Amino acid sequence: MMDLLTVSKELFSMISIQNIIDIAIVAYIAYKIIYWVSGTQAAQAAKGILLILLLTQLSDWLGFITLSYILKNLLTVGLIVLVVVFQPELRRVLSKIGSTSFSENKIVKKIISFTSKDVTPNKIIDEIVEASVEMAKNKIGALIVVERQSNLEDIISTGVKMEADISSELLTNIFVPYTPLHDGAAVIRLENSKIMAAGCLLPLTQAKNLRKELGTRHRAGIGMSEVSDALIVIISEETGTISIAEKGSLSRFLNAASLKELLVEGLTRKESTINSEGLWRFNLNDKEQKEK
Repeated sequence: MMDLLTVSKELFSMISIQNIIDIAIVAYIAYKIIYWVSGTQAAQAAKGILLILLLTQLSDWLGFITLSYILKNLLTVGLIVLVVVFQPELRRVLSKIGSTSFSENKIVKKIISFTSKDVTPNKIIDEIVEASVEMAKNKIGALIVVERQSNLEDIISTGVKMEADISSELLTNIFVPYTPLHDGAAVIRLENSKIMAAGCLLPLTQAKNLRKELGTRHRAGIGMSEVSDALIVIISEETGTISIAEKGSLSRFLNAASLKELLVEGLTRKESTINSEGLWRFNLNDKEQKEK
């Protein structure tokens, strides 16, 4: 018993604060990656990689030299293949990391005081809702992509650039059947309140659990929401149903009120400014503590 206590004390004495922080950071990153890729095809690939890693280690322990050599080389080549095959999932993860707001960080909030206010693009939302309801009534198929944090310049480049003012009439005219741009997506940029392009090509989702009645337009909308944080409004040409795709999920059978509610919720953003008084209070408190 004493030997066990002695070994435990020696073990704990070897662990430093840096080790604990290091382990905590790695655990947090691993948790976030698992959370972000869960439910995607990358999750199944991750299980396969873990299995190969275990078999590689096991073959080393058992002295299977040939098997160990093959598995190690398979991992090297496999990682390169995975980067190519699962590019959408990787973009989604990196996009989430990049869209993290500095002012929403809990540690930053404790150090610096921020003043935040909600900003909602009401005029843009009203124009989208009006156009969507009109197109749904006439069963005009449409795909409207609203850019948020993720930059969609690569999607914009696949269509016809417009940089036109947003209006319900223009949005409706873009998707009139048999016109040159009606089959693609229109991309709206909130930053300058413009329809940046129309006739844009969107990536199709690879999800296998979608309903059979969802066609290419819905698959493109969901696919776009999987690789970016954009909001995608989808109007069905067959049924006139209004839907919104966000983060790989689809909200269907919307009316004017529910569509506007989701757009307001999704497009309202916080504008944060550093509160100089709060920063001064932090510095003052820090000085007082040092003096004590």
